Amino acid sequence: MSGKTIFIIILTALLTAFLFLNNDEVAFNFIVVNGVFVSKLIVIGVCVIIGFIIGFVVGRPRKTFTSYDKEIEKNQTISGKKELSDEDREYIS
Repeated sequence: MSGKTIFIIILTALLTAFLFLNNDEVAFNFIVVNGVFVSKLIVIGVCVIIGFIIGFVVGRPRKTFTSYDKEIEKNQTISGKKELSDEDREYIS
């Protein structure tokens, strides 16, 4: 097992123990609802799950669009130098 896997297992075990030790009911006040008695286990668990989802969405790699890069490469000349048009050649001569 890698260190990352062991760290996740230990963190999950500590979080589970923390949740089950805090199962008292407390008065929970939310924006519209006041004084609803809810278990601390549910409140903390929901907060952890929401935090995990937000962290996953924010931390994932962004998608890149390669079609634009291919279009740029297709329009570039092979030598990398711009070639003069016939009109430009006549003007310089």
